[in-house]
Amino acid sequence: MTGDRIFGAVMILLALGYILSASTIQVPLFPDPMGPKAFPYLIAGGVIVASLVMILRPDPEAEWPVMRTLAALVFAAVVMVAYAYAIKPLGFLVPTAIAAGILSYQLSPRPLAAALSGIGLSVGLFVLFRYALGLGLVPLPKGWLG
Repeated sequence: MTGDRIFGAVMILLALGYILSASTIQVPLFPDPMGPKAFPYLIAGGVIVASLVMILRPDPEAEWPVMRTLAALVFAAVVMVAYAYAIKPLGFLVPTAIAAGILSYQLSPRPLAAALSGIGLSVGLFVLFRYALGLGLVPLPKGWLG
């Protein structure tokens, strides 16, 4: 119970820091109605609400996962950090396919299904982000496009 309350308090402090950081975002000359600060504020608000629930209604007895599960979680976090560093030099498609394939394999260790899932997610997310949401993603490294 104490661990949940401490974690909730730490997360509230982090969310408040996130709000403070988001408040320094520069507003463009012609901003959209929501503005660039709305999304970070929404995320921080959700974290604060979830943290308050953890503080006010903590679990009576925490059950920690076995070491193998903790190792899998750490590995997934390392994959996501590597993905974040690889996306700029390698473009969107290749790192996304690799990261999604690795994480898919971790969920269900079938190599062909994991590879197809990674490729499908990579292409599908690229189409969604680039064309439906209008984000300026680079699909592949600049040297590969010719």
